[in-house]
Amino acid sequence: MALYAKNPIMPGFYPDPSICAVGEDYYLVNSTFAYFPGLPVLHSRDLVHWEQIGNVMDRASQLPLDGAGHSQGLFAPTIRCHEGIFYVICTNVSHGGNYVVTAENPEGPWSEPHYLEGADGIDPSLFFDEDGKCYYIGTHPNPEGCRYNGDWFIWIQELDLNTWKLVGEHKNVWNGAMRDVHWPEGPHLYRKGEYYYILHAEGGTGPEHAVSVCRSKNIWGPYENNFCNPILTHRHLGQAYPVKYVGHGDLIRTPAGEWYMTMLAVRPLEGFTTMGRETFLAKVTWENDWPVVNAGVGQLTEQVEIHLPQWLPEQDPDSFTSRSGGRNAVPGSDRSYDFTRMDTLGDEFLYLRNPQMSHYVLEAGKGLYLTADSVTLKEQGSPSYVGIRQQHHNFRVEADLAMGQFLRKDADLVGGQNEGGRCRAGLALLQSNLYHLRLEVNQGGLEVILCQNGTDGTGGLVPLPAQGPDETLRLFIQVDGLRATAGYIVDSVETPVAADLGIRCLSTEVAGGFVGCTAGIYAAAENEDCRVLFTGFSYRKTV
Repeated sequence: MALYAKNPIMPGFYPDPSICAVGEDYYLVNSTFAYFPGLPVLHSRDLVHWEQIGNVMDRASQLPLDGAGHSQGLFAPTIRCHEGIFYVICTNVSHGGNYVVTAENPEGPWSEPHYLEGADGIDPSLFFDEDGKCYYIGTHPNPEGCRYNGDWFIWIQELDLNTWKLVGEHKNVWNGAMRDVHWPEGPHLYRKGEYYYILHAEGGTGPEHAVSVCRSKNIWGPYENNFCNPILTHRHLGQAYPVKYVGHGDLIRTPAGEWYMTMLAVRPLEGFTTMGRETFLAKVTWENDWPVVNAGVGQLTEQVEIHLPQWLPEQDPDSFTSRSGGRNAVPGSDRSYDFTRMDTLGDEFLYLRNPQMSHYVLEAGKGLYLTADSVTLKEQGSPSYVGIRQQHHNFRVEADLAMGQFLRKDADLVGGQNEGGRCRAGLALLQSNLYHLRLEVNQGGLEVILCQNGTDGTGGLVPLPAQGPDETLRLFIQVDGLRATAGYIVDSVETPVAADLGIRCLSTEVAGGFVGCTAGIYAAAENEDCRVLFTGFSYRKTV
């Protein structure tokens, strides 16, 4: 019986997907830019049901992000496996450039980065040929000088895996399928039959994004253009089409000989994208030795028929989900976290840049303590913030905040009425340091703040509700498409602080960059450290 994968297979901020097949297992990684840890590793056995098994870059020594802009840091990764060793190659555009990390087990641990001298440009990939040689393929500016913005070339060079050095000939082999193409990027190299294929993106990662392909009988070319290029795009479907920006593909072959492609796309509302670039899937067949995507349809579909045995990670005793006791939430799912019963946060949680992990302490029976300092969400630093990806157009996040800190007048504990040490904590819907929505609690009350281009605007302000110092206050942000309502709940009574607030500014079309929104909890103090306590956090899809 056929299975059906629902698109997107990774909803929310899962851009630049790369996938590899190892026997009956499939592994997928995505870009994370300025978030830490970097590059989530997803695993499946049927391309329908997925589990997160870790993150590639989970140590500060691997991933320097100091000062990185929200859409800097880690760009498009590629994952491959050769002779039992897993390789991830990526670009840290803020620190170090192109590098490779390796692991014997995709769950980790992954090695320290091997930075590649002379590997300029971005979007690198590795290809292992039948003779055992490894080749680097990437993209960089036209070596003869860029005639226009995006005048780049795809280049290939052999990589010595013993020395981590590029060796031999360095050759520019392709500059895109279209005439005067912009941004030929994200190249992946494959071999099928007598041909080498370069699958690549072009047109930029916005409305003109596309997947194209070329081939050659020699790895060094010359490469032949496919007259059917681009083989996948939605740029011709109009501005109102519900799925856009389609591109950045990667191919796999199942043991039964079927082919599939992962790629990124977005699902905007009224032309505004708040979730960022998501991971989609398509079926690939071959005609005249060329790949054809969703033959007879020619565009992405809501469902993809899969001819693989069904795999449910929660029922497989060998899955990471079962072995870890369900440590990580299923991508795209509702989730509820009782911090009072947790001893570690799952791999789906994200921090900004290089966090001080001592600022995030789970204490049994009490919850998650966040140590706040003077770094705020508006800065290009590492504020006390931890969150998860927005996964739906309509959703609700809630957090339970212990109120003792905010009801006390003890200035040396939390600042009290001392303006220089005022402590703030709450919920945030974060697009970047310049664009975000905050629901803040402090000694003065509850305030909803919409930050646009770095400038705060008050959406609503109310006094703190009457509560005892040992009680918690439930905060909520509910998003309905491009509108948001934020407030608090006491004794099951919901009180909005700001209602029906427009949040189009939290989209990539307004804020720019390559990221989607995350939702999470945070704390900040203007002058001195303070600790705030959260006992729970939840995320659920709403109608």
